[in-house]
Amino acid sequence: MSLDMYAEEILDHYRNPKNFGKLDKPDVKVRELNPLCGDQYEFQVKVSDGKITDVKFNGDGCAISTASASILSEFIKGKKISELKKMEQKDLLNLLGIEVSPARIKCAMLAFNIVKKVVEESGKKK
Repeated sequence: MSLDMYAEEILDHYRNPKNFGKLDKPDVKVRELNPLCGDQYEFQVKVSDGKITDVKFNGDGCAISTASASILSEFIKGKKISELKKMEQKDLLNLLGIEVSPARIKCAMLAFNIVKKVVEESGKKK
């Protein structure tokens, strides 16, 4: 895929984020803020048998943070918590498929940090 195609995908996720909204009675909710630029999101998930069965996110942020949240929400749906525990920052950057400048890395990683906390909270609710 060319860089232009990746950039277009990022813009599509920004304009039409997947899994945007709220869940009724989520098992886990985690909200985080990027104080440097004001991006803030909340992820809500339902967990069953150690697997994320549904996910929604809501909030507001720049194109990179919104696309990151949208792409990551699609990626984690249906995944086992144990599998997500192994996820690293580089995995999200690979999913994004674009070069993220040092100034925008915190924007891209906001959703990643939330998902890591979701995974941690999910483990406590067993």
